[in-house]
Amino acid sequence: MVVVIGAGGIGAAIARRQGFGRTILLADWNEKTLAAAAADLTNASYEVATHRVDVSSRESVRSLADAATDLGRVIQVINTAGLSPNMATPERVLAIDLYGSAVVFEEFERVIAPGGAGLIISSMAGYMLPALPPEQDHALAFTPADDLLALPFLSAAAVPNSMIAYMMAKRANSLRVQAAAVSWGAKGARVNSISPGIIATPLSQHELNSPIGDGYRAMITASPAGRMAPPDEIAIAANYLLGPDAGFITGSDLLIDGGVIAAMRAGKLPSPG
Repeated sequence: MVVVIGAGGIGAAIARRQGFGRTILLADWNEKTLAAAAADLTNASYEVATHRVDVSSRESVRSLADAATDLGRVIQVINTAGLSPNMATPERVLAIDLYGSAVVFEEFERVIAPGGAGLIISSMAGYMLPALPPEQDHALAFTPADDLLALPFLSAAAVPNSMIAYMMAKRANSLRVQAAAVSWGAKGARVNSISPGIIATPLSQHELNSPIGDGYRAMITASPAGRMAPPDEIAIAANYLLGPDAGFITGSDLLIDGGVIAAMRAGKLPSPG
């Protein structure tokens, strides 16, 4: 069975691609979003179960993992849950996007089946920060999840706004994937991440309509691709990373941003870091 955490645009697209002929356990914090996504899949003949989850709560994530095992062998888990910088305080962004991601890795490592695969949907924002000191990279990668938010360089004084919190969380996602690849590998499973750019979802539309919308439009204009991407483009990449053709790929991040980071490094865009 396949677990998809986050029932928004990217989560729903991945569920459609990965879930046909399998049981999908679809999880989200927002009950309305969860019910609508589950109804769409059910109406298209998918077998869907739902579970409300708060990824910032270990107890909630553990309950989800246990519910998944009750439904069958967990062969894939995909975490798309996250908050954008314009949606929450720095503390809440770190709780969901950093701590929550780490907890999902830890709890689903318990239940992933041999030959299984995990995937987290991160963000190109992880590439926007300047290089961190090696000791901070190591701490983000290997600190037990329940101790992460106590790291001094993640304190309120050190992370002054939600954009810095978001970029730090997304940098941590790829580092946690590298660390988790070792422990998941001991169970015969793989784990990777995808860092999308601007994807055409309701969340992106919210950002485009917000005070930071001009920055988003500038990224689209400056990027070599010159456009946003539909969620299905991310789902296609996820299908590859989760499947047997990617059996030699673990601990890796795939940047799918239309070239925004390339444009930034070429000086065509300012770095928000």
